[in-house]
Amino acid sequence: MPMREALDHPDIFGTILPGESWVSWRVLLIAGMGEELTEAEREIFRELTGRDYVPGIRCEEFWAIVGRRGGKTRAIAVLAAYIASLVDFSDILAPGERASLPIISASLYQAQKCFQYLDGIYANVAALKKLVTNQTTDTIQLSTRIDIECRPASFRTIRGGTAVAIICDEIAFWRSDNSANPDAEILNAARPMLATTGGLLAAITSPYAKSGEVWQTFKRDYGATGDPLVLVAKAASRTMNPELKQSVVDRAYERDAASASAEYGAEFRQDVETFINPDVVDAAVVPGRFELPPVVNEGNAIPVQYVAFVDPAGGSGADAMTLAIAHCEQDVGVLDLVREVKPPFSPESAVADFAAVLASYGLSKVTGDRWGGEFVREQFQNKGITYEISERVRSDIYKELLPLMNSRRVELLDNRRLTTQLCNLERRTARGGRDSIDHAPGAHDDLINSAAGAIVLAAVNPTGFNLDRWMRAYA
Repeated sequence: MPMREALDHPDIFGTILPGESWVSWRVLLIAGMGEELTEAEREIFRELTGRDYVPGIRCEEFWAIVGRRGGKTRAIAVLAAYIASLVDFSDILAPGERASLPIISASLYQAQKCFQYLDGIYANVAALKKLVTNQTTDTIQLSTRIDIECRPASFRTIRGGTAVAIICDEIAFWRSDNSANPDAEILNAARPMLATTGGLLAAITSPYAKSGEVWQTFKRDYGATGDPLVLVAKAASRTMNPELKQSVVDRAYERDAASASAEYGAEFRQDVETFINPDVVDAAVVPGRFELPPVVNEGNAIPVQYVAFVDPAGGSGADAMTLAIAHCEQDVGVLDLVREVKPPFSPESAVADFAAVLASYGLSKVTGDRWGGEFVREQFQNKGITYEISERVRSDIYKELLPLMNSRRVELLDNRRLTTQLCNLERRTARGGRDSIDHAPGAHDDLINSAAGAIVLAAVNPTGFNLDRWMRAYA
């Protein structure tokens, strides 16, 4: 059954994307299948994609960069149901083989939002309801030999199997502490699943920074010069959903214009950029160095002046508690050790472990931020460790780390989570023009925060001269 017929049919999708408010989505879905468009629909298509429509070309990839509340999830659920239920793959699948249609999102919770729309479609459309043979909390099995599945965004779990389509939900916000490029790695692992069926890769998202697969695809394939097999649409929320109140959008712009232009205007953020070049990070890593033990001379004295920085956490949230130790060696800040205690954990137990590590490096004090107030300081004090409040806030620590990195005055440990968190840091410009450095939404910086703090303490003192050089000169 053609997509247009399915969208118009009152007993299939006719009541799911009805009326003028859904016309833009219907145009994109019909065009994605290579079906004919009317002259009026061609004009809508041109407005959304920046290119003229050429019928008869079924796209291999469909990227919809649309503002919040623009109907993305509902429309993509219709696309998934259409492919899984009304497209025949029986001549491609081997006897007994079942194919999948994974919905990939940053978390299972987010993927299940799309799954809920699909559940509603199959529960309320009689013609499709009879196709369901089994359903669990994250899978709908169909008699068409296709399983619609919710999956988290991980290149490890997406590998293997045959897929008739892959839905990538909010791909601009996929984050991982184990990869600086999770979107690219996941897509590289996912695309081979579509090779047998020639299935569709569909990505829906609000835009974010000018980086990652969404930005690269937009730059490469949006408009007249893009790959005709890669359909890229970009539209503001109210373009795709005219029923969204203008007052909601206006208030968002009044509160934060930079954020609202991305959230509702579907514009890539101008105030967010990558903090550091990944090549600079790679150059700082000492391959195979995972930890440096304390240097001890014959008299059991420690001749190296170590410094330590801690990023405390409560143990019940999403943040880890981390510790880093560093020293300065010939103008180079050397990272000796990092420790990470992931939640849930007992703060008292974490402090005890950290205190033992600090003592092994001859340290009786550690520096950290103001998080936790007196509680954190008392916990360390009880273990014989003085907790000093950092003179620098987190953003300033990162700012001071950058010139050290760029001038190759830092040696990092071979720790992927550490380097990934560093590569994922973002520079944001506030309304007043002041820059701040922080992790991206949904990401973490616990490890790099403590590591950067220790390196900056080791390499630079508050007045800016090198402590190691000064100590050698006046020893």
